[in-house]
Amino acid sequence: MNKLNVKNLPSPCWLLEEELLLNNLKQLQQIKEATGAKILLALKGYALWKSFPLIQPYLDGCCASGVHEAMLANDTFAKEVHTYSPAFKEEEIQKIAEISHHIIFNSPSQFKRFASQAKAINPKLSLGLRVNPEYSQSPKEIYNPCGLYSRLGTTLANLDTSILAECEGLHFHALCEQDSDALESVLKNFEEKFGEYISQMKWINFGGGHHITKKGYNTKKLISLIKQFKDKYNVEVYLEPGEAVGWETGSLISTVLDIVHNGMDIAILDTSAEAHMPDTIIMPYRSEVRNAGVAGEKAHTYRLAGNTCLAGDIMGDYSFDSPLNIGDKVIFEDQMHYTMVKATTFNGIKLPSIAIKRVNGAVEILRQFEYEDFKLRLS
Repeated sequence: MNKLNVKNLPSPCWLLEEELLLNNLKQLQQIKEATGAKILLALKGYALWKSFPLIQPYLDGCCASGVHEAMLANDTFAKEVHTYSPAFKEEEIQKIAEISHHIIFNSPSQFKRFASQAKAINPKLSLGLRVNPEYSQSPKEIYNPCGLYSRLGTTLANLDTSILAECEGLHFHALCEQDSDALESVLKNFEEKFGEYISQMKWINFGGGHHITKKGYNTKKLISLIKQFKDKYNVEVYLEPGEAVGWETGSLISTVLDIVHNGMDIAILDTSAEAHMPDTIIMPYRSEVRNAGVAGEKAHTYRLAGNTCLAGDIMGDYSFDSPLNIGDKVIFEDQMHYTMVKATTFNGIKLPSIAIKRVNGAVEILRQFEYEDFKLRLS
């Protein structure tokens, strides 16, 4: 990353770097150009809408998980809107149908309940069904949409073929931060179970979880898989990455508030793993800290901890070349995806501000959160 005087930013603060975002977008554009596939931004993973003017020329639209994400896509991205939900609500289907290009139902029963109504509202809608290929290499069961008793997608045993006359597409999602080798295996299972129906469709959505912008990702294989699939079935192919768009495009900047000792040195920061970086606890994974190593690797080791009353609000143990002092900045890398979209004000902790570093080097503070933002969440 380019050097930046972070002392001038509010703390804590998410900082998006446009240049890094552009690098990811150009990689995704190469996939589109090589395959003719369409790529959507998954808002569940990345929804910093003030960066959408930069993203919009490269991607074909957004995939939404409900009415509010669909409205955000329609209002701020203004390209294709594909909406899927495990279950749609009667009072929301009209708005969703009005602004969506694709609606993907999770089950035949939802398809039967809402398909005719949705098409009456918007005759141009393309209707699809999410299916479960019953195969995944997901690294964690909590992220496995094809696991035992999964509610996500229709299994072959539960497919009601009477809906196929109105169904124009099939959608599957079985990946989580994975390479194209995993997609190859998923496609094999998808074709084995649903192959007889694929050629009847206009489009197939390969879902998300494609770690396209991660270093070492096998792009050539992805391109080959998409081209082979399109040639075989004569369908349009969609991908909907979220994490791959925001991957390594920015950081979360925090400040040391206090240092206490209880068997080891513990630095209390003005941010929170529980509230601001929940995936570090849920996944779990260890966030990289700028200029830090693992415990014991460098001269001074600290446990980095959040400023909430949750005992487990801990980022992990890190070592530094020099001792930490109150007021020092601690910068967590790769904090653009699945952070802002999941962040909470648990325990009354203030949400991080949001800033963006433009391509020309200028830094703009997009949003700062105050008491009213906390108060108005509840009543």
